[in-house]
Amino acid sequence: MSHQKSFGATVLAPRSKFYQGPFGRICPDLEPWAPPGDEDAQDAFFLDFARDNMVERPGQAPGDLAGDPAAITDLENEFGSNIPAGYTYFGQFVDHDITLDTTSLQARQIDPDRILNFRTPRLDLDCVYGRGPGDQPYLYEHDADGLTGRMLIGKVDGFNLRDLPRNAQGRALIGDMRNDENAMVSQLQLAFLLAHNTLVDRAEAAGVSDPFAAARKTLTRLYHWVLWHDFLKRITVDEVHGCALKLEDLCGGRKAWELGLDDVYKWKHQPFMPVEFSGAAYRFGHSMVRNAYRTNFLHRGFTLDDAAPIFDNTGANDPDDLRGFRPMKAANVIQWDWFLQMTSSQGDFPQMARKIDTKLANALVHLHEGPANTADNVLAFRNLKRGVNLGLPSGLDVAKKYCLNPISLGPDEPQSLWYYVLKEAESLPGANRGQMLGRLGSTIICAVFAGLLKGDPCSFFNTDPCWTPDDDPLLRPGDDNQDSPSDSHVPNDGWALASIIRISGLPVDGGDINAQS
Repeated sequence: MSHQKSFGATVLAPRSKFYQGPFGRICPDLEPWAPPGDEDAQDAFFLDFARDNMVERPGQAPGDLAGDPAAITDLENEFGSNIPAGYTYFGQFVDHDITLDTTSLQARQIDPDRILNFRTPRLDLDCVYGRGPGDQPYLYEHDADGLTGRMLIGKVDGFNLRDLPRNAQGRALIGDMRNDENAMVSQLQLAFLLAHNTLVDRAEAAGVSDPFAAARKTLTRLYHWVLWHDFLKRITVDEVHGCALKLEDLCGGRKAWELGLDDVYKWKHQPFMPVEFSGAAYRFGHSMVRNAYRTNFLHRGFTLDDAAPIFDNTGANDPDDLRGFRPMKAANVIQWDWFLQMTSSQGDFPQMARKIDTKLANALVHLHEGPANTADNVLAFRNLKRGVNLGLPSGLDVAKKYCLNPISLGPDEPQSLWYYVLKEAESLPGANRGQMLGRLGSTIICAVFAGLLKGDPCSFFNTDPCWTPDDDPLLRPGDDNQDSPSDSHVPNDGWALASIIRISGLPVDGGDINAQS
């Protein structure tokens, strides 16, 4: 879900079904899809289609929307989902934990031997811990006795509010620089750093011999729990999610997590990153991004007049927009009951993500690193083009491969797998329209995440399969989210993304913002 270098990336994984490198394919037997014509003709088709059909309000500049609160209200009401906006950026955070490729979008063909994923295809929080305190000590807090086992934390200039640690140029000192590319993912990265520190404090108080290792183990397990039991349950079909990874009773009274979609995604020796996932299906989150967000009560206010644009696309370099790679401003600090369902969420809050559909917010029509023409839908164009560069099959062919009832696409619509996944969600009947992925999108997403979790020998799904957060000695009842019954998607035990926010101590409501300011 990144809007930086990972969006300029492309790989051409070998088509052999026996390939088990950093990138691979789950549909190596299907033919690649591309629109007719040479590369220039294909680019023109994608650009025209993106501009005319994949924008909320084609032809209306993002700057016009930013100056028209009524238009923003109309858009948010028309395109709003039932998914709190914080999950858009948790999805981005997860993406940064498992994929990073820096090859150019312009490289039409790439030598497979040069393909490299700079992230492990494991959900190991290497974007938080980096390569560890021995190799990257600048990520960690030191005192007179050396490393304390805690992550380094910064402050918002002039306030008691906290920020990521930064160097003299304002660049964040974190395991993955992409987790500072907007205010929401930046504050989510900060939540994980602070949650780790809280767990170190608890481990020390309990007399644990290695507080750092204990805190890292608990936070990683809770992260896996939230990913599988909270995030993915919100965005995928229940039946697909329920069968993808199940705790099964085995003979002799044993239990183990078993994969139910390993015919879709499987590996020989270790998990790999399928390009059908990284280059298409998991990019559904782009359609969930809003034009603007209200960040906190004290420094902005309740109305849409106070909303900050996610990107300044007017050329004015708005200092109040939510772009990252710079020190956090108090006005952009996230008040989390405005982004997640929590006890104190009231009225119009939490703000909801956009629906999962074929429209992208006008704010994504032009990105800073793209061409100067603001009529070009850079992000949608890039995703469509990337699918061709990756040699991905059509969405229709992938649906047929798994005997899923295909949706209908018009003769002028691209057969791109990424577009198909969005169209499938948009085509769900009734109240489910755009509220979750359809069958094919759910199958790819659940199969890959289930495979990554089961394929990680250090995940609790393997090392302690009956573990729950309630059993962990470093977690406390007040960390859960049971006091938010209005959120029907919260797991029965209450452990959700909001739990990590609570553990971190970041501002949950206006009172917290006021106290910390």
